[in-house]
Amino acid sequence: MKIVKSVDVRKSPVEMEGAKDVEIRWLISGDDGAANFAMRMFELQPGGHTPLHRHGQEHEVFVLEGKGVLVFEGAEHEFGPEHVIFVPPDTEHRFRNCGDSVLRFLCIVPISEG
Repeated sequence: MKIVKSVDVRKSPVEMEGAKDVEIRWLISGDDGAANFAMRMFELQPGGHTPLHRHGQEHEVFVLEGKGVLVFEGAEHEFGPEHVIFVPPDTEHRFRNCGDSVLRFLCIVPISEG
């Protein structure tokens, strides 16, 4: 069992090539005993973005605050607070902050893919 405020979970920079001004908090992971899914919170500063990439896991995203663009298979899709986003496996994607405040979203992934 775990109960903690998200601000009390350590935040780390995302250091993948192609990432800019992105931080992550692993809210729930295998370290907490989770066997199936990891819950991560991403924070992108204005102008920040995740790398343009693809992988074998799906992403299930819930946007908490800010304005963003999902670059998905070459097309851009705007989103904001309360949007739900599903990114299928093996598809090229990038999240980009297009607003003037922090973009914060939750992302759930299979724990085996972390």
